[in-house]
Amino acid sequence: MAVEITTALKELTGELNDKSFNASNYLGSIGSEEVVNAMIKLLDDPNPETRFMAARTLGLVENNSSALTPLFEAFNKKENKEILGDLLMALEGFDVSDNYVDLFKLYLFGSFKVSKIAEDLLDHKEFNITPRVLKKAQKHWVHYSNNVKQDEAFELQKLEVEERLNDLRGFIGNSENEN
Repeated sequence: MAVEITTALKELTGELNDKSFNASNYLGSIGSEEVVNAMIKLLDDPNPETRFMAARTLGLVENNSSALTPLFEAFNKKENKEILGDLLMALEGFDVSDNYVDLFKLYLFGSFKVSKIAEDLLDHKEFNITPRVLKKAQKHWVHYSNNVKQDEAFELQKLEVEERLNDLRGFIGNSENEN
């Protein structure tokens, strides 16, 4: 098995091809600690395609929680700015229930692609929402709104964000009433 893992790992480095995706699928299905640790190391590879494949593979691993922090760290590295949207797609395979604020920031401050992927995750994943999460999200919204051009696009986004924040307020109010 170790030989097969080593061979599959080699397929993830360098130029991507069909074998790379097959190797990623294979490693994701194995999902061992060895695979997760190897993918975390590949998140720092000089080749952006290799970093993408590492993130993709991590998203396929069932027990990938130990890779969530390194993946979020990779999002913040300047060498990943051009592939951030591709890396972010890996979060579909993660439990991000405690990362609402991190995704909300990417939704606000990311490129168009990053913002749309983050928005999709915010809309379709389950999150642990607390008053602290709401407060942090509101803080980021205020920071964003004070530092962006106030044009028609902003006004549309403002409506969307205020609706999102109101939904959070309603959720917190309802959960407090249930307790």
